[in-house]
Order: sequence, then structure tokens, then C-alpha cells
Amino acid sequence: MTIMHGSAFDALQAIKSGDHIWCHSMAATPYRLLEALVERVMSLKNIELLQLHLENAGVLCQPQLEGHLRNRCYFVSTHTRDLVNQGKADYVPIFLSEIPKLFRRGLQKVDVALIQVSPPDRHGNCSLGISVEATLAATQMARTVIAQINPRMPRTHGDAAIPLSRIDHAVEIDSELPGHASKVVPGLYAQIGSQVAELIRDGDCLQLGIGAIPDAVLAALGNHRYLGIHTEMFSNGVLPLLESGVIDNSRKVIHPGRLVSSFIMGSRELYDFVDDNTEVALLDVEYVNNPAVIRKNPNAVSINSAIEIDLGGQVCADSIGSRIYSGFGGQVDFVTGAQLSEGGRSIIALPAAACVHGNLESRITPRLQPGAGVVTSRAQVDYVVTEYGIAALRGSSLRERANRLIGIAHPDFQEQLEQQAFQAGSRRG
Repeated sequence: MTIMHGSAFDALQAIKSGDHIWCHSMAATPYRLLEALVERVMSLKNIELLQLHLENAGVLCQPQLEGHLRNRCYFVSTHTRDLVNQGKADYVPIFLSEIPKLFRRGLQKVDVALIQVSPPDRHGNCSLGISVEATLAATQMARTVIAQINPRMPRTHGDAAIPLSRIDHAVEIDSELPGHASKVVPGLYAQIGSQVAELIRDGDCLQLGIGAIPDAVLAALGNHRYLGIHTEMFSNGVLPLLESGVIDNSRKVIHPGRLVSSFIMGSRELYDFVDDNTEVALLDVEYVNNPAVIRKNPNAVSINSAIEIDLGGQVCADSIGSRIYSGFGGQVDFVTGAQLSEGGRSIIALPAAACVHGNLESRITPRLQPGAGVVTSRAQVDYVVTEYGIAALRGSSLRERANRLIGIAHPDFQEQLEQQAFQAGSRRG
């Protein structure tokens, strides 16, 4: 294979009508190839684009693509949310760890993989860089692999290597990698982070993601020691803790001394940190998110969020009522692994209320909204945390759960929740 010096459009000529295309996701989204893909598919029909969360992918939402390209989402992003809820794109509820299995077992056909990689090294290997997730499996199973070779893509260690010989068509494009800069954590989230930090012990092995709550938790861990990271993704918040030695991965049983993840998203500083860093391993998400793997590290702690949680402890994290908002991701993978880990714990952290159409609404509710799906069951949640405190749910009855969850609800809704819980029978006796 020779690297093409033509356009991204030229690199996509191998795509045929009816193809199922996997797109490298997260911060590795080859958005320049997607821009060309939108042009290419206008002469084709019934292309299905398989994807996780895509960045800089607004071109996929154009109405003229109907009949030519349909998005199939294992995690819904800002760009595809409206399409999914209008019935013009598909959402597949699935654990993140299961997606590579769909490809490897032939349950989901992958004809083409669109990827973004680093230039080849002296051994002829490119790198999937900052996002391995399910893309490694897709490249193994695809008929055709089409790559954007980007000199800005870091070379990462673990499962990220892909031989140049495995790539069928490639084009060199220097483009900025999508990212998220560090932000000052607002007071409400800082309170939640402090509450979660009370549940973290020295030597714990953490799973957390990106956003205000993970950043707030990490910011509150400066006085801890010997923390480890085994997570599906991480962002900028880990850097100060790595620099100070709070995170040293020394107590881990599997991959001791190494930070394990499947993808990252953050600032250029973060991308520079992982570049050729042997202390960071980006691995196949079928492995990283496997509960049987997660449990091998003692004191594994999963830290996840929710859109709403009912008074029994059921967690809805992918929809607002029947409106799909995001996806399962790795929440259940890590909740399960953490509960199986010796000394492990699962934590769901969320603000007690949210402003919806100008009105404050409780995110702790007597029952989930009609149409809402349960992502994590009430038997899997150890702790629920809001800015108002911590509710310990493991081993508690429905009556005890209701009492404890009401106790950490927003004060404006506590009396109403007490009445609703009594009427439902969960606070009687």
C-alpha cells in the first residue's frame, strides 16, 4: 500500500452501496474523512455508518443524506441526538465491552473501517493513538481499512499499533485533534466531588470519565495516596495527580505501575503526555471493560453519573424519558466489576436537581419518567452522591433506600418526595 497524495475523497472510492462502515470515534474521529464521505455517498445508497460518540461530525446531520447514509449509534452524540429521536438514525443499547464482540463474532458486519492514525514508525506500524475502543476490532474484521494519517496523532502503547500493510487506502491530512480544555469546576460540582472523595481510600483503583463530576472528584483527591487508574477513558484531571504522585498505580494487581484506559479526550497537554509514554496503556475495550478483568484489581471503584434515579435506586443514564440522550457506555461494565472486586464499590454521582425549560426539577424521583430505560439496576448501586450528601444503598430495603435518597435530594423537593413515597408505600412501616 502506498500513501496517497490525492484528496480524502479519492481515498474513499472503495466504498460501495450497502456498505457497513465503522468510524473511529471520540477524539480520534477522522472528521476530514467524514466531510469527504458525505460527498462520496451522494452517488451511493444505503450506507450504514457505525459509531460511538463522534466529534466535529455535524456534516452527518444533513437532510440530503437520507437514503444515502444512515447513522447507527452505539452511543448518541450531540450531532446524532435529534436524528435518533426523529427516527432518522438508530440507537443500539449495549454495554461498551460488548461492541467488539459484535464485530468479532460476525453479529455486526463491518465492510469498511474509517480510522485516523499516526505516521508509520521505522517498523512500518501506525498507531490508533488516543482512541482504541472498538476500532481495533473493526480494523481486524473490515474488508477495507481507510486511514487518515495525521502527524498530530500521538503514538500510544498497548493495543494501538496497526501495521501500515493492514491499511488499504490512506491519505495524509494534518488536522487538529478534537479536544476539551480544562475548566474551573463550578461550586455545585466541587461539593459533589468532595462528597465522592470521602468514599475514596488510599490505594483504590478508579474508573471515571470526562466532565464536571469526574474533574471535581479528581480535584478533591490531592491528599490521597497510591491511587490507580483502570478506566474506559480519562481526561485532563488526572495530570496534576500523576505529577504529584497521588496516582502511581502501585497497588494494582493487573498492569501495576501503568495507567490503563481505552481512549482519552482532553487538551494538547494530555495528548503530549500519552505520546510514547510506556506508563500509559490504551487497550481494547473488550478487555478494559470486562468485569472479569476489572475485578482482579482490589478496591476497584466505579464513579458514574445519571440523568435521574428513582427512590428504589434504579439508574437511568441514557435517556430523558423516551428521548434518547447518550448511551450505556461502560457504566454497567464497571459497576459490575467494582462490585465483584475485593473491597470494591460502585458510586453514582449527580446534581440533586436540574433546570429544565426554566424550571427546577428533581433528579431523584419517585419513579423514572415514562419511557425511561434502566441502565444500572437498583441491586448494583452501592452509593448515590449529590451535593447534599451520600446515600448508602448496598443491602438496604426499599423503605431505607427511599429515606436515604430523599435525605440527599434538593431541599425544595424533599417534602414532595416524602409524600409520594408514602403514597407508594415505600416509606410505610
